[in-house]
Amino acid sequence: MAIRKAIAYRYHERPNTRKSKKRSKSYVKTIPGSKIVKFNMGNQARKFPFKLALVSNEAIQMRDSAIEASRQTINRHLEKKVGRNNYYFVIRIYPHHILRENKMLTGAGADRMQSGMKKSFGKPMGIAAQIRVGSEIFTVEVEKAGVEITKQAYHKIKSKLPCTTSIVITENK
Repeated sequence: MAIRKAIAYRYHERPNTRKSKKRSKSYVKTIPGSKIVKFNMGNQARKFPFKLALVSNEAIQMRDSAIEASRQTINRHLEKKVGRNNYYFVIRIYPHHILRENKMLTGAGADRMQSGMKKSFGKPMGIAAQIRVGSEIFTVEVEKAGVEITKQAYHKIKSKLPCTTSIVITENK
């Protein structure tokens, strides 16, 4: 079965989970694994003069699949254009929030919709990072020649993210 659209999980909600010492009283039985492969990429040992941060303009939830897709796009673009040892790329958010789904019946006899239960808990189906306004999502440290290339990489992933973002450039001393 396909996953639901991102709009279903986009907005912040208070985490309503219960992990009890007694397993029978626990609402969340298992936590789905994260799809993010790496959080630090590039040359970690070297210091770079410029830092470009992608900052969220909205309070939002971002699924781990969107983070991983963005990571792959940025990393591939920087490796091709700047070179493997000429940047340092970090993912600044971590998906902690458990997303749940209350499955509905579909199929033949779709003349009426299933109403389901009010405020049903649902089963875990994925995880998401809860992002506040002004928090950094990704940061890339580069030389002066890589600043424009990093901006291009950030513009490439705009369609993969569920929020509006802005780029903040700072100079490391």
